[in-house]
Formats: sequence, C-alpha cells, structure tokens
Amino acid sequence: MTDTTTVLPSLTRPDSARRIAPDVIRSEWTKFRSVHSSYWTLLVAAVAMVGLSAILCAIYVGRYASLSAVDKATFNPTSFSLNGILLAQLAVGVLGVLIITAEYSTGMIRATLAAVPQRRTVLAAKGAVFAAATAVVGIVSSFGAFFVGQSILSSKHIQAHFSDPGVLRAVFGGGLYLAVLGLLALGIGVLIRHSAGAIAAVFGLLFVLPGIVLALPSSWGISKFLPSNAGSAIFHTVPDQSSLSPWVGFGLFCAYAAVALIAAGFVFQRRDA
Repeated sequence: MTDTTTVLPSLTRPDSARRIAPDVIRSEWTKFRSVHSSYWTLLVAAVAMVGLSAILCAIYVGRYASLSAVDKATFNPTSFSLNGILLAQLAVGVLGVLIITAEYSTGMIRATLAAVPQRRTVLAAKGAVFAAATAVVGIVSSFGAFFVGQSILSSKHIQAHFSDPGVLRAVFGGGLYLAVLGLLALGIGVLIRHSAGAIAAVFGLLFVLPGIVLALPSSWGISKFLPSNAGSAIFHTVPDQSSLSPWVGFGLFCAYAAVALIAAGFVFQRRDA
C-alpha cells in the first residue's frame, strides 16, 4: 500500500506529463506509419500536386501561341504550377479526419485511452505527428510541383525563379497550408467522431461554403475571411484586393485550426470513448 500511494500521486505532476509526452508521440508515430492508408493518402496528395502541375503547364505551353497578349501578361507561373494543392487538400483533409475517426470506428480509441488516460496529451501527440508528416510531404511536393512546372514553362521562357518576389514564400507556403489544413480536419474529426460526417463537414467548409458566400453581395467582403480563401493567400504571389495579405491570411487560417483543436480538446476530455 505504501508503494502504491507514493507512485500514483507522482503521475499527476506536470513533470510526469512531460515524461509521458515523448512516449505518446512515439506511440502515435508507430500507429501512423503502420497504417497503409497513411502512405497511400499522402502519396495521392504528392502525385496530385506534381502531376497536375505537369499537366496544366504542358497544356499552357501547347496553347501559348494562340493566347492573347492580355492572357500572357497576366500569367502567373508560380501560382499556376501550384494549382495541384487544390486536389492535394482533399487527400490531406480526408486523412486528417480518419486519423481519429478510424480509431472510434474500430474501438481502438478505448485501448489508446486506457494506456494513456491523459486525453489532451493523446490529441496533442496525434496533431504533432500528423502535422509534421504532412508538412514534410507537402513542402517536398510543393517544391517538386514548382520545379516540374517551371521546367516545362522554360521552353517558352516564361518560368519563375526563386529570386522573384514572393516565390519562395509561396512554394513553402503550399506545404504549410496543407499541414494546417490537416490539423483543422483533425479537430473536426474529433468533434464529429464519424468519418462520413466529418469528411462532409471538411469538404463543406472548403468548397461548399465559399460557393454560398459568392452569392452574397461582394461589398460585404466576407469571402476573404473564409478558411480556405484566407489560407490560400500564402501560396499566391500576386496581391489581390479581394484577398488578405499572405501572412495575415495564413495567420487567420491557423487561428481557425487552433479554435477547432481547442474545441476538440475540450470535448475529447469530457466525452466517453
């Protein structure tokens, strides 16, 4: 009895939580890399980014001679080669949801919480592992899409360079956008818990809501504050009066993800598994 009473209180101390966190991160990383869907989904995101860049740039080069002077003057080679992010975000959003909802559907979440009762630590570890993996894949894919796209565009001498204003920020920003989007999807997945409902909510937030807002008077200026529109400003190089500045928009996008994760942590702590 003496040993039990001296050990259990120590588990509630902050220094004990700090010792537990690295073990939880290693456990979440093991779960993440042991599920084949993680690899396949991130691979789909990477292929979408690089592949769509190659296809679109090749089509543009093929039609270049027939384009008007206005079209040529307004062409943005950096943003054009990063259009694959629009497809990659679908894969990342789905994976962000499934990271948590798959554990609910299989019942594995009960085993996870039995091993680690500190629920917020579990959620933080999931978020850290997923964000790190998505950021690495996203940034590498963004650079790959840029290099492939510019190599194709160079045949017409219309390619962009890293020394051009905003180019390096936009290429890095494409990967950062996907990482934050994944965290937003993770937060929504925790709040809803069901895969289909959470995926529908993420898609609605990214695609349906902007379409609805377009029907509103443009003078209201709501569109630029939506999550996807605010976040996408980070990988655009040409300033647009209808959008936020790159870092302000990305900061707002991060705030959306933070709110979703804070709400998820609150609900996760109090709801039965």
